[in-house]
Amino acid sequence: MPLLTLIRHAKSSWDYPELSDFERPLNERGRRDAPRLAARLARDLPRPSRLISSPATRALATARIFAEAWAVDFEQIQIEPRIYEASRKTLVELVRSLPDELGHVALFGHNPGLSELAQTLADCPFDEMPTCAVVHLQLEGRQWRQLAPGKGRLLAYLYPKDGLD
Repeated sequence: MPLLTLIRHAKSSWDYPELSDFERPLNERGRRDAPRLAARLARDLPRPSRLISSPATRALATARIFAEAWAVDFEQIQIEPRIYEASRKTLVELVRSLPDELGHVALFGHNPGLSELAQTLADCPFDEMPTCAVVHLQLEGRQWRQLAPGKGRLLAYLYPKDGLD
């Protein structure tokens, strides 16, 4: 059964009004929270077969922090432009198109799409994933294209303010 880990980008900075939304970097809290959650995941979850990230600066920076914790080379992060501002429908299509040999995929992106995808697949204890939240799901079936509403099981939900250190 495939494993899907959804990771919302860490907290970003609004300190640079000259930057577009796409270009916003992580702020101090994001740079603090992401390594702590990444270390926890590296300790508690299997290393993903593939990391796929939105190309937005804050998402890619978050993906690189998690890649380092999982001992994955930055060059192995797949950048997927469709994730930036993606709807739930776009994310479902992306996940369904994954190669079946990938047993565990980590997807780095944004709300509202990630939260909507998680809630579509499994019973989740949130309305919206906070920044740097992680949702780890086991999906029914053996193939990614079998992804269907309600056919996922929530294995873990972690976020920076849940007191995990």
